Amino acid sequence: MILLKDILYKVTIEKVVGNTGVPITDIHFDSRKLGLNDVFVAIKGSLSDGHDFIKMASDKGAIAIVCEKLPNDFINGITYVQVADSQQALAFMAANFYDNPSQDLQLIGVTGTNGKTTITTLLNNLFTAAGYEVGLLSTVKIMVGSRTYKATHTTPDSLTINKYLREMVDMGVEFCFMEVSSHGIHQKRTEGLQFKGGIFTNLSHDHLDYHNSFKEYRDVKKSFFDHLPKTAFAVVNVDDKNGLVMLQNTVAKKYTYALKTYADYRAQILENQFGGLLLKINNNELWVKLIGDFNAYNLLAIYATAELLGLEQIEALQLMSTLESVDGRFQYTVSAKNITAIVDYAHTPDALKNVLETINSIRTGNEQLITVVGCGGDRDATKRPKMGAIGAHLSTKLIITSDNPRTENPDAIIEQVEAGVPAEHFKKTLSITDRKQAIKTACQMANEGDIILVAGKGHETYQEVNGVRTDFDDFKIVNELLKALNK
Repeated sequence: MILLKDILYKVTIEKVVGNTGVPITDIHFDSRKLGLNDVFVAIKGSLSDGHDFIKMASDKGAIAIVCEKLPNDFINGITYVQVADSQQALAFMAANFYDNPSQDLQLIGVTGTNGKTTITTLLNNLFTAAGYEVGLLSTVKIMVGSRTYKATHTTPDSLTINKYLREMVDMGVEFCFMEVSSHGIHQKRTEGLQFKGGIFTNLSHDHLDYHNSFKEYRDVKKSFFDHLPKTAFAVVNVDDKNGLVMLQNTVAKKYTYALKTYADYRAQILENQFGGLLLKINNNELWVKLIGDFNAYNLLAIYATAELLGLEQIEALQLMSTLESVDGRFQYTVSAKNITAIVDYAHTPDALKNVLETINSIRTGNEQLITVVGCGGDRDATKRPKMGAIGAHLSTKLIITSDNPRTENPDAIIEQVEAGVPAEHFKKTLSITDRKQAIKTACQMANEGDIILVAGKGHETYQEVNGVRTDFDDFKIVNELLKALNK
């Protein structure tokens, strides 16, 4: 039996009306999911305010209400707990409800603009190959050992995180690798979790629709490291100017990695081709199947983390050489006519630049590089012209199209991307609203030896238009179209 007072440990309470010794069944912040004797946590969201649903929660049988503002009328038999911050309260309550599972495994959080999914997924694969029971909380999927669940957010809500962590602990999982987004940090979803380590990848233009400024975005990321305990480690990319900023106030053990500057973990790219990378990591040469400078950084972070978690250096290097690319991250196929098609999740200016520069560093220059790219709707609009400028500058031909327009007009989004294309690149730029038609046009333009990059959606298997999701898989579509053209 769990009592209300048992799950309020660490919660900043301002006032209690009623009895906290009552037994509870479950916790919810969505009033529609409530059942008899559940606790309802009222959270102010961007679209709705949970405080407006306190009466509904009472009618559905809630035995306790946790809120920032108490209602005007109290109902007998219901306990009301006024807290300073409902989001933070939910995080602590969720951890307590599931008996603080993060304390019983080694939880590693990965934050930064780009690279989170690749690093968490490959760490999961590496430690699984090393014979450990492993968990994964990522943008693409959630894994508990060999069990796979669908992911809906980069960083799930506090209840979902702790529910899966509890399942992991019960199944004997020793390590969990988790993506930590700026939204998740800002909304206190990671409060109450005990991290063994934190990794910082990089910071570039993204999510400024949510954060008021780049400084705020950076400081939210930094707060994750500020809260790491002394028993944890922090591993940061110091080739990024924000890397050392992340370490300023942390009490965790500090480690750095870099390709260009002095660091605890260093790598040098000896060869870079479509078949993979030849790296020198801390004086050990290593061939890997991943491609590009950005993956060299990802692999260096993986190597550092593996060593800090106790893997022997030689074992870590051997396992890294077997790792395959993550779905939708520089995932490529070669057609019968020797046309290379690459699908990548690059949806920020920096990520698109990295992918295009990687392709350009490998190709001879005689072949065309045809880029298909768009920008998502209801997201940071200020990056759109930058995406157009980068795509036009680094491609032979650029096709601007829809990504996930969501509730926005796709043609209006395309116009904003077009606005960034310099006049000297107008002739090599096309705009095609229908994404499948845009990919088909790229395939028709391509000759033997040419390269097509389809950027922006990566692993996603849907397109969202006016709130409706329909099946759409970039990798599957480009493969089908290239095969059809070969007939």
